Amino acid sequence: MPKSFVTGIDTQVQAQMCDLLNARLAEGIDLRLAVKQAHWNLRGRGYIGVHELLDEVSARLGDGTDMMAERVALMGGFARGTTQVVAEKTTLAPYPVELTDIEAHIAELVDRFETYGKALRAAIADAGDAGDEDTADLFTEVSRLVEKDTWFIGANAAA
Repeated sequence: MPKSFVTGIDTQVQAQMCDLLNARLAEGIDLRLAVKQAHWNLRGRGYIGVHELLDEVSARLGDGTDMMAERVALMGGFARGTTQVVAEKTTLAPYPVELTDIEAHIAELVDRFETYGKALRAAIADAGDAGDEDTADLFTEVSRLVEKDTWFIGANAAA
């Protein structure tokens, strides 16, 4: 791992944080692709609102993964965000590709957002325990957006 001149954090901790960031990066990219899969294929009552919401959600997920990847690079590591790495490393369940029902998409997405949110909260704790408050703060920022988007998507479910 190349040396970072920016953080002043021990190189062993930096390597640990790069691994943690890359793990959440893989899940974030996977989740963003699931959002786009739903965006392209959903049908049903409320279509246009959910369709447009998912574009916004996808953009926010992209912002979060970009921050994680840039933090890895800042620490002297290598962001691992190729589709091959994501497919190998994600812990999210595979997204069903033949869904059209809007309610089914909402349920599938909420489930994955909740899983990702739990992983982000664990990463906040792990980064804090390692003494890297900046990485913990980054995970907190992404977690807040993910929780809000979980609510936004879930609010579209039939009552």
